Amino acid sequence: MTTTRESRHFHEELAALRVQLLEMASMAEDLLRISVEALVDGDRAKADSVILGDRELDAMEVELDDASINLLALHQPFARDLRLITMIMRISNDLERVGDHAVNIAETVYHLESRPPPMHRFPQLEEMARIAREMLSDALDTFVRGDSEGARDVCRRDDRVDALHESSFRGLLTHMMEDPRRIGTAMSLILVSRNLERVADLATNVAEDVVFLVEGRSIKHGQDTGLDD
Repeated sequence: MTTTRESRHFHEELAALRVQLLEMASMAEDLLRISVEALVDGDRAKADSVILGDRELDAMEVELDDASINLLALHQPFARDLRLITMIMRISNDLERVGDHAVNIAETVYHLESRPPPMHRFPQLEEMARIAREMLSDALDTFVRGDSEGARDVCRRDDRVDALHESSFRGLLTHMMEDPRRIGTAMSLILVSRNLERVADLATNVAEDVVFLVEGRSIKHGQDTGLDD
């Protein structure tokens, strides 16, 4: 039978786990922001800082996963507490992948250094970056607040990013057809667009996990199935 002291210790560790996740989330958001700034400004120093920061983000994910597994093994939680720990592990993995996409965007700075810069400031890419960053930030806020309705709103915004991705692809393809000298630059920016689209997908994953945590209901892939505690 779980004692009051054991229960208090468990919830203290669980609270510490949440703090670790929020620290990781803050770093992932920073890396994404800096990677886009590096791309727009052609700033190699910022690109370098993203690559270094991603290594720290990777280490944070490993530490958080280890702490989560230990908590599961020692306390064997159930119902909502079990869902929370599981979601923390899933969200930490999504945040680590955000870091990977930030690195991919930052590395584009090196690829574009020797190429003509006129397409660096591609309006649709900047709009994609803005929405994807807002989606990630808002998804994490809904996790903190336990706001499933706000999380559903984040999910709905993913369609806008998908549409911008398709539009930017078509626009960049047109640039390549009009001027073959721009093929290298356009291909690099298509990859940036793809990475931003994936960040929006990861923000959607986080938001879907919040709905599952709060409501015990899965909304992934358009389904709407619930669980009983």
